[in-house]
Amino acid sequence: MAAGHHHGSAGPTAPSCCAPAGRQQVAATGGLLRIGRRPQPAPAVREADRPRSTRGQVGLPGGTFAMGDAFGEGYPGDGEGPVHEVTVGPFTIDATTVTNAAFATFVKATGYVTEAEALGVSAVFHLQVRAERPDILGAATGTPWWLVVRGADWRRPYGPASSIADLQNHPVVQVTWNDARAYAAWAGKRLPTEAEWEYAARGGLAGSRFPWGDELLPRGRWNCNIWQGEFPRRNTTEDGFVGTAPVKQYTPNGYGLFNMVGNVWEWCADWFAPDTYARRAGTHVVDPGGPTDPDATGRRVMRGGSFLCHDSYCYRYRVAARSGNTPDSAASNVGFRCA
Repeated sequence: MAAGHHHGSAGPTAPSCCAPAGRQQVAATGGLLRIGRRPQPAPAVREADRPRSTRGQVGLPGGTFAMGDAFGEGYPGDGEGPVHEVTVGPFTIDATTVTNAAFATFVKATGYVTEAEALGVSAVFHLQVRAERPDILGAATGTPWWLVVRGADWRRPYGPASSIADLQNHPVVQVTWNDARAYAAWAGKRLPTEAEWEYAARGGLAGSRFPWGDELLPRGRWNCNIWQGEFPRRNTTEDGFVGTAPVKQYTPNGYGLFNMVGNVWEWCADWFAPDTYARRAGTHVVDPGGPTDPDATGRRVMRGGSFLCHDSYCYRYRVAARSGNTPDSAASNVGFRCA
């Protein structure tokens, strides 16, 4: 998207390439599944049982930065403004999103069962599923390109016929916020706060649109994995990928962090609320953790956009862009990194 595009008129209900929430996925099956009967995932190893490891992480000094959208390009309902001053303390963060290989190690060590596995269905983008497959149980209301597919989970991200055999260095997907938190606890880590995530994504560049600057295509080169072509029917793959890309694809930002925008959405620790920034207006906030009341929206923050983001539909592959989904939601374009 060229500089100067604005989405101020998009309205509070602007669409998102986010998948439907877990409850909506169940509703799309026409009553074939009842969410109340879902078995509970196996417990993960408690955080206290694992020594903290910083392997694969980058240490950041922390500091004060301007958080929020300085360009007026956000969707009003997302609450990307006003820009406000935030200070974060020193922290470490994964250089990449968690890979399929790393998540497999966690599952092997703990026997953990993800929520999508326990439920038996998850959301898959329609072009990732063969139309004739009997595993398709329905489409999400309002976003028919999201299909609810029986047997879709982290090992089989697009349904029973799919596999991660050739995707070991790609981000794990089909993981809920609860799954991400369980992995982080096992690894002796945690999920980053939304403020930490944005500080990290900016890579030391003040007020920029993307992790590398303000131009989407510096020197005509793609720096992130998003949608090119006509959404949601035709992806021309100018960035080289239809679905996920390897976690170290493209040039890292100034802090050495890969794919902070595009590829997969990343869960953050905070509860999401569209008025979070408005409540902070005119104040200097130190290490904010977001709203403490989950009843406000019932959603957790997701950052960075995904391979499905397109400027005509979901212009959320910017460092200030924010969204959220319920903590039981999984999809083929959602992953995470740890702090």
